Amino acid sequence: MLDALLQLIAGVLPLRYLLLDGHFGNHNALHMARQSNLHLISKLRCDAALYRPYTGPYVGRGPHRTYGSKLDYANIPEQYLKETTVEGHIQTRVYQAHLLHKEFSQALNVVIIVKTNLHTHAMAHVILFSSDLDLAYDTLRDYYSLRFQSEFNFRDAKQYWGLEDFMNVTPMGVTNAANLSLFMVNVSYRLQADVRPRDPDYSILGLKADCRGYTYVEETIKMLPERLLHRPVAQAPGLSLSKSGLRLRSFGCREAAGLVHHDVATSPWSKHRANAKATKSSA
Repeated sequence: MLDALLQLIAGVLPLRYLLLDGHFGNHNALHMARQSNLHLISKLRCDAALYRPYTGPYVGRGPHRTYGSKLDYANIPEQYLKETTVEGHIQTRVYQAHLLHKEFSQALNVVIIVKTNLHTHAMAHVILFSSDLDLAYDTLRDYYSLRFQSEFNFRDAKQYWGLEDFMNVTPMGVTNAANLSLFMVNVSYRLQADVRPRDPDYSILGLKADCRGYTYVEETIKMLPERLLHRPVAQAPGLSLSKSGLRLRSFGCREAAGLVHHDVATSPWSKHRANAKATKSSA
C-alpha cells in the first residue's frame, strides 16, 4: 500500500517522513519505511524499555556491550533536557536523546514530553521517536502533531461532507465520493482561512450558514417583480449594489414579507399553478 501511494505521488510531492500512530511504533513499521527511503515518525508505549548506549570500557572478552543503563522516566538526566515551559499549574519538560530499544535494529531519536501538575505533583509522559537521528526535537513534535489534523480532516469529511453517507458500491463510485468529500474539506478550510483573522471561532457550520444565507438572498432577488428590478438601483427600495452584485438592504419585516408575497402571487409559476387548479376543477 505504501509503495502504491509513493508511485501515485511520485514527482509531485517530495516525501521524506512517514508519520504513523502508536500502533505502528515497532520495528516492522520502521523497516517498511526505510525500505521506501523514508524516515518513520511514531510513538512508543509509555512504559517502553529504552537504554542509553554503552560507553564504558571493553571488558576484554566476548562481544562489545551495546546497552547501557535503562532510562528511568521519573529521573531523566538533565543533560537531555531541551525545553521547559509552564502554563498555569502545568509544567512541560521536553527531553531528547539517542536511545536504544531491544526490538529495533538501530538507535532511535527519542523525544520525551513530561507534564507535571505543580499542585498535585502528578506526572505523565509521552514518548515520540524517529529513525532520523538528525531531526530536531521541536520539528519532530510538530510533525507528529499533524497526525491529529488528519483525524480532524476525516471527522469533518464524515460529519459535514458525507464521507460515510454515500451509497456507492463500485470501486470508481466509492473513489469519487471519498475524493469529493475530502476535496470539500480542503475547500472549506481555505474559505475559513479568510475569515479566521477577524473571527477565530469561525467554523464549518458558520461557513455553511453563510453560504445558505447568500443562496436565500439570491433566490429572493430572483423573486422580485421585474418592474422593481428594472428600476435604477438608487430608486429601488431595499436594493443596493455591492462587489458581489445586487443585494437586499435591510427591509422591515412587513416590507420584506409584502414584497415577497406580492411577487409570489404575480410570478408566472404562480399563474401556471392557478391555471392548473382551475382546469382540474372544471374537469
